[in-house]
Amino acid sequence: MATEILMPALSPTMEEGTLAKWLVKEGDTVNSGDLLAEIETDKATMEFEAVDEGVVGRILVAEGTEGVKVNSPIAILVEEGEEPGDIAAAPSAAAAPEAAQADTAAEAAPAGGSEKAAPPAPAPANAPVQTGGARVFASPLARRIAAEKGLDLGAVKGSGPHGRIVRADVEGAIAAPVATPADAPAAAISEAPAPVAALAAGPSADMVARIYEDRNFDEVPLDGMRKTIAARLTEAKQSIPHFYLRRDIRLDALLAFRSQLNRQLDARGVKLSVNDFIIKACANALQAVPDANAVWAGDRMLRLKPSDVAVAVAIEGGLFTPVLRDADTKSLSALSAEMKDLATRARDRKLAPHEYQGGSFAISNLGMFGIDNFDAVINPPHGAILAVGAGVKKPVVGEDGELAVATVMSVTLSVDHRVIDGALGAKLLQAIVDNLENPVVMLA
Repeated sequence: MATEILMPALSPTMEEGTLAKWLVKEGDTVNSGDLLAEIETDKATMEFEAVDEGVVGRILVAEGTEGVKVNSPIAILVEEGEEPGDIAAAPSAAAAPEAAQADTAAEAAPAGGSEKAAPPAPAPANAPVQTGGARVFASPLARRIAAEKGLDLGAVKGSGPHGRIVRADVEGAIAAPVATPADAPAAAISEAPAPVAALAAGPSADMVARIYEDRNFDEVPLDGMRKTIAARLTEAKQSIPHFYLRRDIRLDALLAFRSQLNRQLDARGVKLSVNDFIIKACANALQAVPDANAVWAGDRMLRLKPSDVAVAVAIEGGLFTPVLRDADTKSLSALSAEMKDLATRARDRKLAPHEYQGGSFAISNLGMFGIDNFDAVINPPHGAILAVGAGVKKPVVGEDGELAVATVMSVTLSVDHRVIDGALGAKLLQAIVDNLENPVVMLA
């Protein structure tokens, strides 16, 4: 009996991926646990194993196909002796007739034009939404995003099959409260004309291309990672009420202490970086100010017990934020070794989802690139992120009033005001400063 092999969900947030490479071909016999394909998500390329055994009867999705939806068929597995040539390819969405079919059939059709059609989803999950007396077809994900953004689905034009509203439609729409009969007249008066609304959402790709049509340029397609970065950072700046706290930190004591430790650790092949101390300082500060060790969860906050600190790592085409879990309980040498391993595997895109998801706090260090100071964007659902600048020699006034020279590092704490108020953020930043200016206390 033929069995469909479906596009796997390789992380909790994965909705689509790229079928980067097939590791089998039609006619190959596979057993449970054999590698079938390499799947590229927005963050990593991961190997996909077979669950059942049988013969690869037909490959439905070619190598290099992007935007393959999770749970859509990518191949068909048949039993020994069953002729692969007798297996018909699953119909694609592009082959669906343009005339409207039954409501449930329209709703079950996949959003992408090039993917293979998935089996019809259960009716309750795909039931049409009743909006202003008219039925509106929208995917479950689109309905959830619309609810979070306060969108009226009746005002959103669907781009999916038969006008179905999909994720891209609601993500690009402008959030506005759903009008009720009582406030409909006011909404009609205040509603912006269509051209103004379009400008608020940003110019279209065609509009931008026309501006530069007389100039020489290369068009760079967006890969999954860049699309995800764009979506998440746009969401962060639009939905998170950022505020910023800035401090200068004197590093001379830390640099002297680090030099001493590195001499003693040299025989073990350990070399601590300033970033290792920053990670430890932030982890300890979250324990000292536990109310700031929190994340925003929509209708509530989650206050974490451990210090799980994410650190931004630049890679080609984007960045990762691997998470060092329980960083407050680990030694500086352990944190250094773990950070080096995570950074190396991040650049090779070999991190597992659980290694770059989670955490309550993040660090972005551009000091190594010569940046004096900057403001970082919070990575939701984190409550805060510390932007770290370069340590530079500056004139300072000592406690005795004498002018001296010190190594000073500028930092900016970006804070989600829904989670952390000003005074609490100031306490957290003060704790970070105290740890870095008195590094011996971090070993206590």
